[in-house]
Amino acid sequence: MSINEINAKSILKKSKKIDSWFVAQYGMNLYRGCTHNCVYCDGRAEGYYVEGEFGKDVTVKINAIEILKRELDPRRKRIPFKKSFFMVGGGVCDSYQPIEKKYLLTKHSLEIIHEYGFPVHMLTKSTLIKRDIDILKKINEKSKVVVSFSFSSVDEKICSIFEPGVPTPEERLDTLTFFKRNGISCGMFLMPVIPFITDTYEKIEETVKRATEAGIDFIVFSGMTLKTGRQKDYFYNILEKYDSNLIDKYNKIYKEDKWGSANREYYDLINKRFSQIAKRYKMPRRMPISIFKNILDENNFVIVILEQIDYFLKMEGKSSPYGYAAYSISKLKKPLSEIKEHLTDIKGVGSVTERIILEILETGSSSYYRKIAF
Repeated sequence: MSINEINAKSILKKSKKIDSWFVAQYGMNLYRGCTHNCVYCDGRAEGYYVEGEFGKDVTVKINAIEILKRELDPRRKRIPFKKSFFMVGGGVCDSYQPIEKKYLLTKHSLEIIHEYGFPVHMLTKSTLIKRDIDILKKINEKSKVVVSFSFSSVDEKICSIFEPGVPTPEERLDTLTFFKRNGISCGMFLMPVIPFITDTYEKIEETVKRATEAGIDFIVFSGMTLKTGRQKDYFYNILEKYDSNLIDKYNKIYKEDKWGSANREYYDLINKRFSQIAKRYKMPRRMPISIFKNILDENNFVIVILEQIDYFLKMEGKSSPYGYAAYSISKLKKPLSEIKEHLTDIKGVGSVTERIILEILETGSSSYYRKIAF
């Protein structure tokens, strides 16, 4: 492994619209590159501009704490932060990859986040996160913490091949149970499942069953993307050694798509498979409202619920207007409560969506959401 130390110009990244998967509008990458070296990671793709050999070389933003402290200081903000979780992890790095033991950037970032009272959503594959239990408990008491782990399955043999630098699934599940015992909400990001390897009914059910036993609050599911270039070449090299007969199957579902997406029929198949299993185990397929109810401002709260409804419907192969309505609401300059008499003037908001929005504003929930969520 080689380490490249740099001085970053900025750390905090704001999205134009809240991400309803993570319920976050802000994120940060303290490192670039990741020595977990997951075979399927799309951080390896050219579009992410990670320097060096992905999986071995890591860039460290050595001034990250100084920059982040300045960026998070509300006294320096002319426009206040949107109310949402701050996402620590994900992207092109894992904030708890082994190099964190030396540089402590994640630990010190959490101390700043606690100082300013922001809620956080942690996404990792590393049990090193247990080191920071004390500061995470303090943040959880002051605002809110969600700890999520990503998995491709709970099959240890498969994970040893496709996630070579990562703690075993058993260790990750034990860590999630540890955080649950400490009063912290926990999620599983079952993404990506690996086509024809961990996307079978049996493998998905095994993972959902183990997550249920661990007490996890929700599972977010997704198929794999495979971008042409470094990512696809590297993955195919490992796949050839694992089972060369699968190459033809991959070529049938992965065409020349700039996002690396498989065909729609494949995603529909595995999404329905997961939904059926999750419903049987009564496992929420998105972060439950109860976890983020007091975190978001009213517009973002409505956006996330509408997008979750949109997701549930599309997972069943149904059409939905709610995603477009959520997008339109994200463009508003005023709180929804100030324009309640004119909601249908918003693009994508008809009379049915209007009733859902009004119920969310009045009750903090949605009966329609509850009806289709499980």
